[in-house]
Amino acid sequence: MTNMKKYIGILSLGVLTLAIGCKGNEKKETTEDAVQTEEMKTEPMTETAREVVVVMESKSGSEVKGEVTFSEENGVVSMTAVFDGLAPGEHAIHLHEEADCSADDATSTGGHWNPTFAKHGQWGDADGYHLGDIGNFTADETGKGAIQFATDQWCIGCGDEKKDILGKAVIVHQGTDDFTSQPSGAAGARVSCGGVIE
Repeated sequence: MTNMKKYIGILSLGVLTLAIGCKGNEKKETTEDAVQTEEMKTEPMTETAREVVVVMESKSGSEVKGEVTFSEENGVVSMTAVFDGLAPGEHAIHLHEEADCSADDATSTGGHWNPTFAKHGQWGDADGYHLGDIGNFTADETGKGAIQFATDQWCIGCGDEKKDILGKAVIVHQGTDDFTSQPSGAAGARVSCGGVIE
């Protein structure tokens, strides 16, 4: 009889242990489910910002140098450009077709970037403009100049031939873009060049 009591006691303890073990597993599964549910509620991350920095070279016998930074966030590309060594006054700045600054006069960059085959004009003009027609900026008496620009009509590395600025060149001209002369605005020599490459 004593052995039978011991056996029943051990059996009861085993059942109790098993019950506690099962209860613990249920709690763990509930916790994991809660974590998964919480993960599903997490908002998707916003698109990562992209940035390209272009170092500008002197061209056409000038001493113009500078740096242009392009950054993209939430579908808008912003450009910040700073230059030194310019003649005081206004200068045109454009994006050109090819990121090739090998020619001494930067003619290796081709014409203005114009994927929509529009006529040359001032940015936003109802009569048309090239997607490379950024505009004019002013250099001070010390030859320093800067310009900021932003548009949702460009992208950085998106692969869309009508928007992607990778593979293009930044050109600064000796003179001012008149926004009417075709196809380039009669802005004069190309005094600084930089290729927009990733």
